[in-house]
Amino acid sequence: MIFKRKQASGLPIAVTELESAVAARDGERTGRAFSTVIESVQSAPDDARVAAGPRLAALLPAFPPTGPRPMLAMAAGFCVERGADPVACAGPILDGVHRDLLDALEFARRWTATGGAGEELPEPDGGIIDDALLARLGGDAHEATRLALAWCTVEEWQPPALAVLCRSAEVRRRHAAPLLPACRELAALERHDLKCLAYALAVLDDEPVIVLHRPTGTGFEIRIGGIGDNFQLHTLLAHVLIGGGHVPGTPPSPESVRLATDPEPARGRSDCVATGAFELLAPDGTRLWNEGLPDDIPVVAGRRLLVLDNPSYQRSWNADRFFPHLPGTAQLTRVLTADETRAWSAHLPAAPLS
Repeated sequence: MIFKRKQASGLPIAVTELESAVAARDGERTGRAFSTVIESVQSAPDDARVAAGPRLAALLPAFPPTGPRPMLAMAAGFCVERGADPVACAGPILDGVHRDLLDALEFARRWTATGGAGEELPEPDGGIIDDALLARLGGDAHEATRLALAWCTVEEWQPPALAVLCRSAEVRRRHAAPLLPACRELAALERHDLKCLAYALAVLDDEPVIVLHRPTGTGFEIRIGGIGDNFQLHTLLAHVLIGGGHVPGTPPSPESVRLATDPEPARGRSDCVATGAFELLAPDGTRLWNEGLPDDIPVVAGRRLLVLDNPSYQRSWNADRFFPHLPGTAQLTRVLTADETRAWSAHLPAAPLS
């Protein structure tokens, strides 16, 4: 939860005043109204938050990049957490995320280009922003400040981004693809913790996967969606294939399946344990770790192709899903014929199914 609940206040009036101040381009008035909105959104009833969310999100493009945009996005995201329409709020929030990801990457490029060999990138701490840093980045002072602030505050966009991404498949379909490469590139610099954002952007929705079960030489088409990581995928594959009587093994417990699929958001951490039934492999035999994502499954001949083998060792994990508000789905759409299975097996260079 982005903000904690306090006593009720006049959020609609506060948002109207902020809209008017922004329209008038009155900086002092906008600052006062912004502070009032941030205080009011914490104390307002949920029906007021539902109405305020899209209005707050719509103001984001009008706020300067060097202003408190992440905090305004957090306020809009908190309203989404309390019931505001994620689709109506997503565009401005995720546009802001994308811009700051790109600006943070540009900061890193300029820092590296003007530094000594082997000099590490700085930690994303606002205390690093001074005249010397801005001079090092080059360009005009406003642009350099924007890049430095993006480097230091990009993680603050993560909560509102997750609020909209985890509550709407439509939001993910519309907005995720352009953001994911930039998010992964910035995360790879190892100065920002963007794991949750990267995972949410990579969630597959209504995605067909060809699954080949090596021990039985059988194949299946399974349509997945809303799965946050391969732990959850593993549980659901075992539920569909073992629980459905298609391959041998011990099916997952009903509680672990419920935790993976329940439309109601998870409430706290459970003690439920899931046990591994398979080894998840790419077509070339590379292991796909449970800590990874369904998006890691390679695309072969236009379809994601996953190979299941007997587990090389016994493993278990907490059955709670990665994103509490995002229920996963896995549906067996059809069992492949023997000819189809052999045809897909031909894409396994190391050891095709017999």
